[in-house]
Amino acid sequence: MTRQADHPVHDLFVERWSPRSFTGEAVPDDVLLTVLEAARWAPSAMNAQPWRFLVARPGDAAWDDFVALLAPRNRLWATRAGALFVIVSDTEVEWRGASTFNVSHSFDTGAAWASLALQAQLLGWHTHGIGGFDRELARTRLAIPKRFAVEAMVALGKRAGLDQLPADFHDQETPNSRRPLAETVFEGRFGSPLNPQKRSAA
Repeated sequence: MTRQADHPVHDLFVERWSPRSFTGEAVPDDVLLTVLEAARWAPSAMNAQPWRFLVARPGDAAWDDFVALLAPRNRLWATRAGALFVIVSDTEVEWRGASTFNVSHSFDTGAAWASLALQAQLLGWHTHGIGGFDRELARTRLAIPKRFAVEAMVALGKRAGLDQLPADFHDQETPNSRRPLAETVFEGRFGSPLNPQKRSAA
């Protein structure tokens, strides 16, 4: 399908999507560091920067540990990624000399992941966020401290054709659409439609 924005935005936002078919090409160091650098500059409350990225590439000592975390169906395609990330977030923040719960740890970490995904797209690579994996196994195998929430996994790789993807996934290997803003954005109260024409007329 061809994606079409309803309002003018940079092509980057519309062209980014999440394929499952990857070439298996390992992610070079310069690409890996650049996408992580983009994530580094994401906004966060109190500049807490709660995100942490654990990464493994094919051939790394930790690669098999990362693959073992994946749900069986995700393992069918994600093992051909050039890198896998486990993203965690620090649930605590230092504030006025004391450690306190960071209510926006997941929200801010999402901003870092979005930055990584968009930078990857600019470099000609693709990402796919993965929710289907064993979070408790990740915590034990990857020595993740208790104060960190295990958020998601991400596959990063060069996009391949359908011949590199099991047939069960072929009908999903296309950019999907988005619901209209009218169903997402409300003016004031939840459910009250945004009416920019009313404001411009005033």
